[in-house]
Amino acid sequence: MQIKSLKGLMIPLLSVIAGFLVGAIVMLIFGYDPLQNYINLFVGSLGDIYSIGETLRNMTPLILTALGFAVASKAGFFNIGGPGQYLFGWFGGISFALAFPHLPGIILIIGSLLCGAILGGIWSMIAGILRAYFGTSEVITTIMLNYISLYFINYAIRSWLAKKGNDSSPNIVAKASLNTPFLKSITNNSTFNWGFFIALVVVVIVWLYFNKTNSGFEIKAVGINETASRYAGVNVKQTIIVAMLISGVLAGLGGAIDGLGNFQNISVSNNLPDVGFNGMAVALLASENPFGIIFAALLFSALQIGGLSISVYSNTPSEIVDIVIASIIFFVGIKYLFEWLLAKRKHHSQEKLSEGGR
Repeated sequence: MQIKSLKGLMIPLLSVIAGFLVGAIVMLIFGYDPLQNYINLFVGSLGDIYSIGETLRNMTPLILTALGFAVASKAGFFNIGGPGQYLFGWFGGISFALAFPHLPGIILIIGSLLCGAILGGIWSMIAGILRAYFGTSEVITTIMLNYISLYFINYAIRSWLAKKGNDSSPNIVAKASLNTPFLKSITNNSTFNWGFFIALVVVVIVWLYFNKTNSGFEIKAVGINETASRYAGVNVKQTIIVAMLISGVLAGLGGAIDGLGNFQNISVSNNLPDVGFNGMAVALLASENPFGIIFAALLFSALQIGGLSISVYSNTPSEIVDIVIASIIFFVGIKYLFEWLLAKRKHHSQEKLSEGGR
């Protein structure tokens, strides 16, 4: 067990180291100082209380979208719909807060978060229903749903939330915000908010769900072998839908928290939010372990926030961080490729042995 755990830890660590090495090589090729740039990067993300606050705030939606991807992945599905589910969560949270500004603060916040989470879950469940009853590829449907959500929410903002001629909604009332004066004061006016602590609680809940409940066990069983699970009496169709529902709820919650804690409103966007796709990378780096996702999200957030400092302190373009992140994802992906090739080779060897035994 310890050897297996060590192996599971080594792959992400080696992927991160390799990603940083690739970034350093690229910097050297173009005449930049990699050591100084990496120092600037980590100073910019963790060098003072303001930077730490921004890094922790930025990792909050990464944790939740990563958890959402991990839940679907454990059921054997590749949910690429995180961006769309995050958008619906953001839209739902802001819409509720704007619709009921006279509610008491705690009720307003809970209602907004629930509304965002539910909308994200419903949007994801569409792909789950299509997969369960019609065998439709969740990859194709979630990609399509991403773009439907982008254009629908842009229409909804202009038509229902924004004042005529504007491309953004009004700001929510202060009592609906997750960013409070207390948190601003201790983080030197950063956007750090209570959403970070909500995300940590959700990590524990997801871990307990998979390790202590029958439903969590059934999701993992379906992901390992759908046919065997059906033979064992698991309602596979229901489990698929539940997995996709939970996946969307988590991504939607991430969007709602970002809306209430960071943006305070919602605006028309030309592109899908990167956080949904980055959440997938975080989950893969953490091997879909809920607690590992916290550390993977911290790394990605530090790279993103610190990357902004690289171009401030030097003439190195901040896009170099994207190369580092892409390299880390690439090396994580190689791990899955090697595992697939080894499994295929093992299966082929077993078939030869069985044929020889005949």
